[in-house]
Amino acid sequence: MTKEENKKIKVAFPHMGTICIGWAAALRKVGIEPYIPPYTSKKTLSLGTKYSPEAVCLPYKLILGNFIEAIEGGADYVAMITSPGICRLGEYGTNIQEALQDLGYNANYIELSLYDGIKGVFDFLKRLTKKNDPILFARAAHLIIRTIFLLDDLDTLLSYYRAREITFGEAEKHYKKALRLVSSVKNTRMLKEARKRAFKEMAKTEIDEKREVLYVDLTGEIFLVCDKFSNQNIERELGKMGVQTRRSLTVGSFLKDAIIPKIFRKRDEETHLERAEKMAKPYLMRDIGGDALECVSDVAYANKKGKDGIIHISPFTCMPEIMSQNIFPRMREEHDIPILSLVMDEQTGKAGYLTRLEAFVDLMRRKKRKTMQQVPTISEIKDKTEETLVTTNESK
Repeated sequence: MTKEENKKIKVAFPHMGTICIGWAAALRKVGIEPYIPPYTSKKTLSLGTKYSPEAVCLPYKLILGNFIEAIEGGADYVAMITSPGICRLGEYGTNIQEALQDLGYNANYIELSLYDGIKGVFDFLKRLTKKNDPILFARAAHLIIRTIFLLDDLDTLLSYYRAREITFGEAEKHYKKALRLVSSVKNTRMLKEARKRAFKEMAKTEIDEKREVLYVDLTGEIFLVCDKFSNQNIERELGKMGVQTRRSLTVGSFLKDAIIPKIFRKRDEETHLERAEKMAKPYLMRDIGGDALECVSDVAYANKKGKDGIIHISPFTCMPEIMSQNIFPRMREEHDIPILSLVMDEQTGKAGYLTRLEAFVDLMRRKKRKTMQQVPTISEIKDKTEETLVTTNESK
């Protein structure tokens, strides 16, 4: 296949937060034209729900909706990730492929096996391009990995500025400009420059550094944690309330577990899964599928780090997350951290959802203020020390 023919191929990936920016950069690197479908919307959800089994989880419905919109928009290939194990993700591919065929769509379907590591990425690019160029594929893999790490860093910066911004919406405005800078990169050299410019753009946000800020970790099923449509833009809503969030599960952390070989990681660097296997053990002895093991460990980790709370987000009917939710009551007995569990599906109402968030933030804020009142200040410690010395001298 010639280079010119390769360029005519349009490949679409489903949305999950900003991951399409990374995939688009890698596909352009190997001479493939990425097709980015419209960002997930109510129309996407409606399409996916209409042609999905009723009891299947929310991510499946959204991915199917993404693919339908992509094919109708002119994509030649739709690409899906797959994995072994007990999570239903391993069955997504077959079911989605059959659903698209039943609907009469003729687009090619291709899968990327997650747990084959870097070899899986190479095999995927080889099947897609009909080439066998390990050097080119290595450069593409390096570019997507670096791009995803940068996107994760920008999400962290957005959370920091959004919880402290003076004018609501300013941080997100600069964040969107930063994303456009990253979207235009073609190689790692351009990515380094885009990183500098993106960070400078984010730093333009005017903030109140003295604002009382709460620190909350987000855990749960990775799709819902990373995708703002799926979780009803929970980080934006919490930012309005002065809450800085940290995603316990990110695409970058997943890459370190499943894709990046150990020899390319720092010697003392512990991945999320490695930490999970240690910290979840008192409550969950083995992996039961999905992100359950990580979620249980994330509660213990957030408590250890002194976070003000942790929010667990899961799709309705997700069995691994149901199992982890049933472990949380025992964890509450042994950890002094508030836990909020949110179950999402296409029927989740915005009003009740916001009410639960507001109540949870109010609980955390009252708890934090009460704790701060109980901790003596430096002057109180000094006065108490002087009082003790006077009493001791008088007794002598």
